[in-house]
Amino acid sequence: MMDEYVERVARVLDGEVSLSELPKIQRMPRRRDRHLDMPELELGMLDFLSLYGCQLQYVVGERNSMMGRVMDPLNRLRYELRFIQAARDCLPDIDREKLKKSVEQAIDSKQKSLPVAVWNATWATEEIETLFTLSKGYFPVAAESNPVSDLSTDVNRLNSTVQSLQDGQLDHSLDYLGEVHQRWQAEHRAGQLINSARLLVVRLDDATALIRSRLGDRPLCINGKPNNQSDIVQTMFFSVYIERIQPYLSDVRSARDDLIRPLATLSELQAEVRPPSFGAWSGEYLAFAGEKSLWQDLDRAMAEHTTSWQQLLGQCGLRPGA
Repeated sequence: MMDEYVERVARVLDGEVSLSELPKIQRMPRRRDRHLDMPELELGMLDFLSLYGCQLQYVVGERNSMMGRVMDPLNRLRYELRFIQAARDCLPDIDREKLKKSVEQAIDSKQKSLPVAVWNATWATEEIETLFTLSKGYFPVAAESNPVSDLSTDVNRLNSTVQSLQDGQLDHSLDYLGEVHQRWQAEHRAGQLINSARLLVVRLDDATALIRSRLGDRPLCINGKPNNQSDIVQTMFFSVYIERIQPYLSDVRSARDDLIRPLATLSELQAEVRPPSFGAWSGEYLAFAGEKSLWQDLDRAMAEHTTSWQQLLGQCGLRPGA
């Protein structure tokens, strides 16, 4: 659709078709580069705590089991939260000062490392790679419903949970997160939006260059009077740009606001722990502003393209909205 649009613009303006090469999109950093190592309690302390007769005993025992040693990131986060809660509940019943101090130290250690567990359960998961895969093409044209509605709701809820955990409110249920991960694994919308944004930037710039070339060459209309060519240009403008291209631009920007914006928030909420390589990638593909921001570049390309059309049609007294 976008290639054909550039070709149509070139044809009606007597220009030369030139489709620029699409720049390569940087994939999300690999999982091993996104994953953060969790600080562990000393094995001796774990064994010591596992002997104490309260709920903490069972939580530590779970971690020391065969399955506990290979927890996925989400279950590891759940374990960290259960450990802190169980240890807090045990404290009032501990009368031995040395043991009490050990439990307090364990709680402090777990609280300090909690942001790492949260990061691993969000950005270091296997499922989020599927959400951002670049192998599933472009964001759909003229979708019947909002393709990112559920995903948007999920990420906004997740942001609320992350914020609460950072504020020390650890009693949030994470039961819903399993379903969120399943949707991430079944959907590819974030990657499709990035693909579409890159394509739109390049092809809008191609079409803008054609219009500007005509503006700098010879006027479409003499003395502001429409002619046969201006009629053809105006017809193409309404039938192709207004009826086909603009609705798609609107869909992509709307989906960007609904999905990419909360994902950007999910990244920024964890800026203190995210790896530098992810921060750089986030600044390019999630951030809405910045020198390398894809989304800022899309806004620029759209604005410049609109201005070029207004200037061209304005030569004939046909400026849209005039």
